[in-house]
Amino acid sequence: MTGTWGLGPGAWAKAVTAIVLLSASLASAQSLSYSRGQNVSPAYEGWEVGADGVTYFVFGYMNRNWEEEVDVAAGPANGLSIGGADQGQPTRFLPRRNRFVFRVPVPKGFTEKDELVWTLTTQGKTEKAYASLRLDYQIDDVVRASETGALGAGTSSPEIRANKPPTVEVQGRKALDAKVGQPVTLIVEVGDDGIPKRRSSGLSGAAVANTGSRRDVGADTSPDSQAPIRVNRATLPPARVTVGKNVGLHVSWFVYRGPGSVTFAPEQVMSWEDTRAGANSPWAPVWAPPAMPANGQVSVQVTFGAPGVYVLRARADDGALMADGHVTVTVTP
Repeated sequence: MTGTWGLGPGAWAKAVTAIVLLSASLASAQSLSYSRGQNVSPAYEGWEVGADGVTYFVFGYMNRNWEEEVDVAAGPANGLSIGGADQGQPTRFLPRRNRFVFRVPVPKGFTEKDELVWTLTTQGKTEKAYASLRLDYQIDDVVRASETGALGAGTSSPEIRANKPPTVEVQGRKALDAKVGQPVTLIVEVGDDGIPKRRSSGLSGAAVANTGSRRDVGADTSPDSQAPIRVNRATLPPARVTVGKNVGLHVSWFVYRGPGSVTFAPEQVMSWEDTRAGANSPWAPVWAPPAMPANGQVSVQVTFGAPGVYVLRARADDGALMADGHVTVTVTP
């Protein structure tokens, strides 16, 4: 007697085993992570109306490496389809997921049927991000807080809805000269409205805690009901569909554009989603933001490893919303 596809019992068993092993191998390959050698994928985050009344497309990216920073000059391998290839996008791509990295004004006359395309070629692979004005792509501050991990899925609060982005201002000149190997001191002044309030480290550090309540399970929430209730979290909808983030005001310097290595002292808080335990990252477990100076001024020493023109970004982050400042440094030997 033969089984499916005319295989005998022994051959059928071997075929099933091979299929199971292949499936396990594919699942394992999909779960692999890499330090280097992988490509960078551009991402369209959505469109927003800025404080200036202008409508912008907002982009980020996913660098599939955990360590390697990838450089791609603005041009055919890193360009936008309308308005010129260079529209202020990064040329230095930091590891892992980087959200809300840059934005470009929506071209005049754009409709929901039109698209602006960001093309990025890395490691011999070309990927594209397609930006459109579809209504479901509109983003606001609550969406930003949710996507970066300060909020759980579908959560909000009066506090977080009242939050305003921090401010950051580079002190002194915005265009500087430096020499290779000689430290340069940069100072930014950071301000914030104190929202969201700084919380302890760990999962409780989110702007809205993802803890169960009587309302979560449809229990009696009237003032007269004082009976305790045990919440089985396994029976509740997922609290997160994105990363978790600890909140608290901090500022990070990093290379936005530049040809060589750059060293910051002191070590800067990660601006990308490093979720590994022990990382100096808001997305890492048991992380707490450093204390901010009373005058809001934060200094850093920067040393350049190669000549060229660098654009450095200072990102002020309250855990939910961010603001950026930039300085351009021309480095000579």
